Amino acid sequence: MAGHKITGVLPDSIADELEIAEGDLLLSVNGQELKDVFDYHYLVNDEEVDLLIQKPDGDVWELSIEKDYNEDIGIIFEDALLDNYHSCSNKCIFCFIDQMPRGMRETLYFKDDDARLSFLQGNYITLTNMSEDDIERIIRFHLAPINISVHTTNPELRVEMLHNRFAGEALKKLDKLYEAGIEMNSQIVLCKGINDGVELDRTIEDLGNMYPAMQSLSVVPIGLTDFRKNLKKLELFEREESLSVVKQIEGWQEKFLKKYGTRFVHASDEWYIKAGLSVPEADYYEGYGQIENGVGIIRSFIDEFNERLEELKESDFVALHKKKCAIISGVLAAGYMGDCTSKIKKYMDIDVEVFVIQNDFFGRDITVTGLVTGQDIIKQLGGIVPENVRRPDESNRIIKDYEAAPIHDISEIEAILIPTSMLKADEDIFLDDLSVNDISKALQREVYIVQSNGMDFLNKVCELNE
Repeated sequence: MAGHKITGVLPDSIADELEIAEGDLLLSVNGQELKDVFDYHYLVNDEEVDLLIQKPDGDVWELSIEKDYNEDIGIIFEDALLDNYHSCSNKCIFCFIDQMPRGMRETLYFKDDDARLSFLQGNYITLTNMSEDDIERIIRFHLAPINISVHTTNPELRVEMLHNRFAGEALKKLDKLYEAGIEMNSQIVLCKGINDGVELDRTIEDLGNMYPAMQSLSVVPIGLTDFRKNLKKLELFEREESLSVVKQIEGWQEKFLKKYGTRFVHASDEWYIKAGLSVPEADYYEGYGQIENGVGIIRSFIDEFNERLEELKESDFVALHKKKCAIISGVLAAGYMGDCTSKIKKYMDIDVEVFVIQNDFFGRDITVTGLVTGQDIIKQLGGIVPENVRRPDESNRIIKDYEAAPIHDISEIEAILIPTSMLKADEDIFLDDLSVNDISKALQREVYIVQSNGMDFLNKVCELNE
């Protein structure tokens, strides 16, 4: 009988009390072998659970557990899915991975389209990679929420956009999940002249009709790098077009508020900034349900910052060390970051600047902070990039008329702050494999990591000046 390797046990958990340990194998739950993590979560939810555990010396333990319903046993597995990852079978016209330079680390080119990652980590799936059995298992286990990249509810257009002849047919799986009452969230990557305008209206209306099973919908703009050779020609939305998209979405929000009491559909922050509009207030985002898609992330940052600033003003914070700091930002959020640093300098005796980094690695049309690379930071702050760093493969770049050059003077800067959004989730490395320590060495400055929220940013600045 094949088993699933256990690599850890949560302290004081049921597994810890039963002396389940790292290196053990889970052979079965309630007499059933596990196909994947869906089976595991479903079976261990029961109040009475029987586990078959094999120890490293070959001994097999039969353990009977009585617990609360949904109480976690506390086992950590070597493979979170208990199975291989499902890769994407689409060739989407807007896929960011297809427009990355060659020569980056191999894992960055893996396209996942796995419903189990949607359930566990919030990833978005297209449904094209799912069998009818997969759908039935989600319904049977009632696993939710499932996040779905819809893009369009026009079957023919979806085939074109995903470049997959089954993409239109896959929308029937969406209907099955809706009919079963499975909670879902959805997103649209909007492409100019393709799924915007009347097609956007159609998609919003169709998905809105699935409420409340379909909980929310976000609309995000396409991102275009300088590495789109041999790919479909696409264009960015300009200011007036972005304003039109915002107004179109706000029109639908008014309808949904009257019908359901929720706005349901939201535009990501980038639309407001491109349109020259201020981001809405917090209540507009209805709990920030799509913040991972860039919906309300700026408003959340600002409000966290302002709340912490009020607390510090009331405490009469006094800077003692006077350490001049710089926060690194992408182009998109730079204006809002500048507003925050201005407030710090107004109310506290602290000197902090915003260093805006242009994205020369992917191309300057990429403006989000999370895609800033270590080498762009080093170059634009006047440092020397290490020789062994991965650089973009120029052979598939569409040449633009700009050059990377130092644009910030760091002669008086003592500390540099890097937001976590630029770094790999489990390591302090950038997309180009440079580490935070590499940045510090190249710039000969102290570099600190801050969480991508307003409170942690302000706390770190104050901590450096205490």
